[in-house]
Amino acid sequence: MKKAKTSSQSTRRKGSDDAKAVDEYIAALPEPTRSTMKKVRAMIRSAAPAEATEGFSYGNPAFKYKGPFFCYAAFSKHCSLFPMSGRVIEQFKSDLKGFETSKGTMRFPVDKPPSAALVNKLVKARVALQERKKAR
Repeated sequence: MKKAKTSSQSTRRKGSDDAKAVDEYIAALPEPTRSTMKKVRAMIRSAAPAEATEGFSYGNPAFKYKGPFFCYAAFSKHCSLFPMSGRVIEQFKSDLKGFETSKGTMRFPVDKPPSAALVNKLVKARVALQERKKAR
């Protein structure tokens, strides 16, 4: 799995809360990957709490709300969503038929993002886990 190369990769800092660096990451991607990542980012943003911030986690663009909770990334032959919880992937296993999945990852073609409804479900479920985790 080769990650798509971007010019901003060397300037990213682990754990950085920098939406501008995410802008640069996406801008450096080739088409059609760039358009797909813009759509995915907008879908996640619309489902995330208003207080969520953007930055990088584990070297990937991430949304953070009470800690990192949702990453996405572009690779040379696919894109991925990382709900950062295998429980979310398992919970929506039937909705994810047609996508390649692993314990904590959903993969999709660079030119075919998942539906906004599916991303909304995944993000909302992940936010609920974050809420429960921080309530303990």
